[in-house]
Amino acid sequence: MASLRTAGMLRHLAHPCSHVRTQRASNQRRWAQVHDVRFLATTQQPRSVIEKYRQKLENKAKEEGLPDIDALKQAYRDKIERLRKETDAATKLPGAPAPATPTAADAAEFNATTRTTTEAAKPSSNATPETPKKPGYSGSSSGIKPLSEILDMSKARDLPIKELSAIWRLRYATNPHSLCAVIPSETYSAMDTLARSRPQFVLPVPHPEQGAEIHFLQWTWDAATATSTVLFTQLAEYKNRGEFAQPHTTVTHYMDFSADKGVVLMQGQVMEDRGVKPEDAQWLLMCLQRFYGGWDGTGGEQGQQRANERRNLLDWFASGDQRFSVEKLLEEAERMG
Repeated sequence: MASLRTAGMLRHLAHPCSHVRTQRASNQRRWAQVHDVRFLATTQQPRSVIEKYRQKLENKAKEEGLPDIDALKQAYRDKIERLRKETDAATKLPGAPAPATPTAADAAEFNATTRTTTEAAKPSSNATPETPKKPGYSGSSSGIKPLSEILDMSKARDLPIKELSAIWRLRYATNPHSLCAVIPSETYSAMDTLARSRPQFVLPVPHPEQGAEIHFLQWTWDAATATSTVLFTQLAEYKNRGEFAQPHTTVTHYMDFSADKGVVLMQGQVMEDRGVKPEDAQWLLMCLQRFYGGWDGTGGEQGQQRANERRNLLDWFASGDQRFSVEKLLEEAERMG
């Protein structure tokens, strides 16, 4: 039921007239509008594949001695289904939600997004034997590299927090598309607690001269590597491709040192060809911490009030409450800016 509510909320958000008016008063906030041209361009109905290749399909049917295209589809039905399953298994993103049979017409596009993949595709019998993994490999089906493949764990555990933090940041300092941070365990724990029951949300990235672009986020967890990962995807991309949407930024939290050192190591990557700048991804990370309770209560009574407003928006989105709106989301984001 929760997935249906979230699905309805996402469709409501994506409607170009839901919360946006083209004319604003002169005192309107400078970017409190959503003008996502890419969204409008990518959500148009694609041209029918059948119509595009009708002539070739009719010729193929004649070559096979079949009366029409429908008969050709029926003859190749088993082969098409087998190839589709093989393609799905080969192209699915690590941690992407598994497909499910829709239970209602209005939820067909989104109801599969509430479950994450738990098994990797099985290799074929004639596949090349896999190269043995080096010691410390977790064998996780998520594809996430464990921290033991990034750091020498025995040496890292002996380091003071200050030195460990410096080494972690220096490791990614030369890559302009990398993101990294060292988060206090208490801060991360507050975020994780909320994310477990509210794993999906939307966040805006303001563009002062173009309005704001909305991004969809989803949390996933992998017990084998003691990690959580947040996938950020442009809402236009997610609406257009569903579970096969390509995230522009992935952020992984490593909890290996949470208990003994009181810190969680975070590392992320911004894809260069997804139309998102590293500074946009940094803004999304700040919003992620603010909305998921990482900085609640700072700034006295007024700061606590703002934290409560952000919590309400998160709750309303998760439950499909009509009180949630893009305009309120933009107002909160503007205050953070």
